[in-house]
Formats: sequence, C-alpha cells, structure tokens
Amino acid sequence: MTQAQLKEMMKDAMRAKEATKLSVIRSLLSAMTNEAVTKGKGPDGVLTEDETLTVIMRAAKQRKDSIEQFEKGGRPELAVAEKEELAILETMLPAQMSREDVTAAVQAKATELGVTDKTGANKLIGALMKDLKGKADGNVVKEIIEGMFA
Repeated sequence: MTQAQLKEMMKDAMRAKEATKLSVIRSLLSAMTNEAVTKGKGPDGVLTEDETLTVIMRAAKQRKDSIEQFEKGGRPELAVAEKEELAILETMLPAQMSREDVTAAVQAKATELGVTDKTGANKLIGALMKDLKGKADGNVVKEIIEGMFA
C-alpha cells in the first residue's frame, strides 16, 4: 500500500460517500505526513512501503487497544465504530499468518538461532518480529514462544 494508492482510495470513498472509510484514510494520510516529517523528509515526503505498513499497523493497533478499553469500561457502543475502522484498516494490511504457520516459523527460527530455553526468548522474539513484520500479530508470536519454554 502506497500513499498514492491511499489517495486514490480516498477519492473512491468520497465518490461512494463512505464516511467511515474516508475518515480512516484521511487519518492515515495525516499520520503518514507526520511520519514523513519525523523522518526528515518534509510534509511532501514519500514513505517507503515498509514505513507505510508501519503507519497502518500502528493505526490498527490503536483501534484494537481502543476496542479493548471500551469493552472493559462497559461501553460496547463506542467499540462498534472502532471495529468498523479496524475492519477497513485490516483490508490494507498483508494477510495474517495462521497460528500454525507462526508456530512453525517460531520453531524453525529457534532451531536456527539455537534457542532452547527461556533465556534466549527475547532474542528469538526480536528476530521473528523482523522476519514476520506485518504478517503476524506480535502478541500471538509472544504467546507461542512463552508456551514453548513454559
């Protein structure tokens, strides 16, 4: 997903009068502008695919956190809008790996790095998250690694 593709999606959302989608795309474009400025590229700077993916993943994580907080706080009606926005963001992310695929990747990387106990778990998590960036949820990876060495 590139910024140019997002701008086209924004135009399509405007034509289709999809208010929620338009709002999500506008907030993403704003976050990408902020990211470009932070990285010293200026407000018109173009982000790489990885940087764009990072911004989208960050937005999705924020929505997940909000949903969790609203549900814990007994406000499920507020979580509904966040869930709609999260669904839109998830269409922009690469397909997520299944738990079985993540488990296989964890075992392969543990063997490759020679990690056999809990002391190397942090090194294993770090290496895996680089490999699986955007393809697997970090919480799932962490759960699987903790389960291996429990």
